[in-house]
Order: sequence, then structure tokens, then C-alpha cells
Amino acid sequence: METDPHDLRSLIRLALLEDIGDGDHSSLSSVPAEATKRAKLLVKQDGVLAGVEVAQIIFQEAASFFSENFLTINVLLFDGAVVKIGDVVFTVEGSAQLILKAERLVLNIMQRMSGIATYARQMSSLISDLPVKLLDTRKTTPNFRLFEKMAVKIGGAVNHRMGLFDMIMLKDNHVDYAGGIEPAITRANQYLKDTGKKLKIEIETRNLAEVDEVLRVGNVDIIMLDNFSLDDMREAVKKIGGRFETEASGNITEKTLRAVAETGVDGISSGALTHQARSLDLSLKAF
Repeated sequence: METDPHDLRSLIRLALLEDIGDGDHSSLSSVPAEATKRAKLLVKQDGVLAGVEVAQIIFQEAASFFSENFLTINVLLFDGAVVKIGDVVFTVEGSAQLILKAERLVLNIMQRMSGIATYARQMSSLISDLPVKLLDTRKTTPNFRLFEKMAVKIGGAVNHRMGLFDMIMLKDNHVDYAGGIEPAITRANQYLKDTGKKLKIEIETRNLAEVDEVLRVGNVDIIMLDNFSLDDMREAVKKIGGRFETEASGNITEKTLRAVAETGVDGISSGALTHQARSLDLSLKAF
């Protein structure tokens, strides 16, 4: 089965197949095929809700995938809602076997997405009064990036690039392999000219000397300031003077975010948004 890693429904179908294999034998062996039941999604931890729309698609795809009748879903709380312990997000009614087939996938995705959205909301709130964007990164779970990026956005942060295909980002290893900043930028621009692709070019700098080199060469869109001290970051922003967008990166946490934002950078990227977030506790209960 071919799967498009950027198509939500393709990923859901693959995940259902991964979980169910040749059959949900627990349900098949104990629950009558004709049984109709109800369940509710219960919040067991305060946070920000994400994945409600995805859950609806999971139930739809499960029904279609296994040629069963569609379930009736009554949504009470939506993506982005601030939830507390005891809240009911939605109810679902229909084939008991089908509810049980979809249950774990719904929970796995919603718990992970809600955890990321909760952390993104927490981080974003620390700098909401400043003219700076909080950006996510490619530090995501393989084959789960689409869901994690959705959750980041629901939480109030900004999706940066989806993958290697939608931006040219010249990081330290690219620069070193290319032989330096100037050849890396020159080759990147020639590549865009040769291929006709319309992609932004971002280049990582490791110190003020490299910032000066990028300013001399030009022909980029964004300058990343990686692991700069706060003083050097302020100096770099001053040097760049609005000629190019600036992005701060490197060990950004809730403890450092505010101070970095106050240096005047345009964006701050944080891998922690996805790789440090803890899943939110949710449960699907029969009633």
C-alpha cells in the first residue's frame, strides 16, 4: 500500500493497519458484531486540546477501511480549547467493534497532539506581547510530523518548514561541506536558477564573523543565529539592520525564550516544541 507522508488520511489508514493487522481479535472474540454502543472522550489532565478534527477522520477512515457503518460523533469541545479534568470532548455512537478498533489510534494521536499544543501555548504566551514568531523545527517523530506540526499551530506557534523540500536551509554541515559560506550561498542560488524553483534561502551562522561574511555575500532571505550569547545576538541584529530576517536557534527553553525574544530577532525556533512536550492524559470511556 503506497502512502503519501503528507496526506492525513493515508497516514491514518497506515496506522490503522499497523495496529489491527489481520483483525482486532479481542473485540471479534468478545463483542457481538451487531452490538451498538456509546463512548465519550474524557479529559484527565488540564491543557490545550488538539486532534479533534483528526479523531473524526480516524473514525471515518476506520469505517471505510473495514467496510462498516459510519459512527455518529457529537463534538462538544474543539481544537484549541483550554480543557480541564473532567471535560467531555465528544461522544461517539455506533458499532461497538468499530469504536474499539479506532480507540487506541484516536487516543495516541490526540494525547500527543494535545501535549504539543499545550506546550506551544505555554511557550507562546511568554512572548505574546513581542513582535517575534515562535517557530517549530524538523525535530519531529518520524511519520508523525504532519500531526505534530498541526498541533504546534493549534497551540499558537508557527510552522517553519515541513521538510527538506520546501526551503533551502544551509546549516553548519552544509557550509563546511560546501567549503564555506560564500560557496554555499553561491551554489544555492545557482541551483535555484538552474531548477527554476522558488525557495527561500536560510543560512546558519555560528558567530559574528560569519554574520559579517553573510552580509558581505548577501543573496539569502534569513540569517540564523545559532547558539549566540544574548550580547552577540543583539549585536548581530544591529549589524543585519533589517536587511534580512533573523532567526535565533539553539537550546531555546521556557527559561531562555523571553530574553532571546527581547534581542530583536524576527523568529525563534525551538525543537523543544515537539521533542520535549509530554502527552496530555485523555481516555475513551464507555457509557
